[in-house]
Amino acid sequence: MHAPRLNVGDRIGIVSPSDPVREPLLDQYQRGIACLEQMGFRVVAGEHVRSITLGYAAAAQEKADDINRMFADPSIRAIICSQGGSTANACLEYLDWDLIRANPKIFIGISDITVLLNAIYHQTGLVTFHGNDVMWGFGRTPAAYDSEEFTARLVQGAIGQVRPNGERHTIRGGAAEGKLLGGNLHCLLKLAGTPYFPDFAGAILFVEALNITPESCEHLFTQLKHMGIFDQIAGVVIGYIDGLEDAPIQMHDVLLYVTPGHHFPILKTRDFGHNCPNTTLPVGARVRIDADSREIEIVEPCVL
Repeated sequence: MHAPRLNVGDRIGIVSPSDPVREPLLDQYQRGIACLEQMGFRVVAGEHVRSITLGYAAAAQEKADDINRMFADPSIRAIICSQGGSTANACLEYLDWDLIRANPKIFIGISDITVLLNAIYHQTGLVTFHGNDVMWGFGRTPAAYDSEEFTARLVQGAIGQVRPNGERHTIRGGAAEGKLLGGNLHCLLKLAGTPYFPDFAGAILFVEALNITPESCEHLFTQLKHMGIFDQIAGVVIGYIDGLEDAPIQMHDVLLYVTPGHHFPILKTRDFGHNCPNTTLPVGARVRIDADSREIEIVEPCVL
């Protein structure tokens, strides 16, 4: 299921399903809003974007209420998350899946929002988007790549080759095609063992991480291995791995170590992740990767 594309002048709703917008980062949040407005959109904040009901975040019901209201409001054409954090999974049981299914809209975020991107797709079939949030994507110093990829995917509806943001590397050769699932590796695994975990049969898994160590990579990849995910997927794309990009042992080294005997292609990129420019990737849409030619191609429309 696909959402209608954005038009310049459309209203975009902001929600905080994870961490709230706190006073020390209010200027950064407002800069993110200004960036979206400069791109030609009107911005509407959810009621609980800054709520700290529990002392660290809004209550789960408050978060879900904001999301449900944004999907229900016909004047809102897209929903963007203020930032990530830790507790986005708390609101899943309070989301109105029938409402979301009946009112498909662009839903975009990164980091802990990985939980919602994959759960919404799994529960409703709606293609969601892994991309910049308000505060850390558009609220600091966004590169031209950030805004150009956002506009290309969500306004122009561009498919085909995903532009690289720097060098790509072949880790394990080959080509594969499948639905794109994943995001932040830690956060994706919050869905493991729940009704919200997506079906990875034939999927292209994409992963990124923040402040991760090789040891953490091993235990997280081993969990995916024990869940049978590496027996199901068709390929892997690794993004920018904050904290390991220039380390002696990188995430892809650990992935190769954990998956002996597997032959799915692995492509390393810098096209998405924390503290780097981000393309806008459609979660649930079909993509094709060619690790040998270092290409990522979106092969079907991801907005209407």
